[in-house]
Amino acid sequence: MTRPESLRHGAAMDIEALDDRTAAAAFRRLVGHLRHRTDVQNVDIMGTAGFCRNCLSDWLSEADPALDRESARALVYGMPYADWKAAHQAEATPEQIARMNVSVALNK
Repeated sequence: MTRPESLRHGAAMDIEALDDRTAAAAFRRLVGHLRHRTDVQNVDIMGTAGFCRNCLSDWLSEADPALDRESARALVYGMPYADWKAAHQAEATPEQIARMNVSVALNK
């Protein structure tokens, strides 16, 4: 199987050239990793990458209007969001909030 020119080494990458099966597998692995790493707070992911588990959930529900926000969150968290939050989410510090705000501003 030959790869499209946009996926060959050294070529400019076009994410749309990536087949959906590969993209879906990578997405599922990312979600699995985030489910495993309950020690990593959303505010810290936001402060570094400008997105978090909730963002992934929102993107899922935007991609499929039949998927409501809470159902999308349950898919990403592996349980109802309220349960995950009660079990794993710590209170954010002012420093974490500040880093998150700086990072999120870069998304615009």
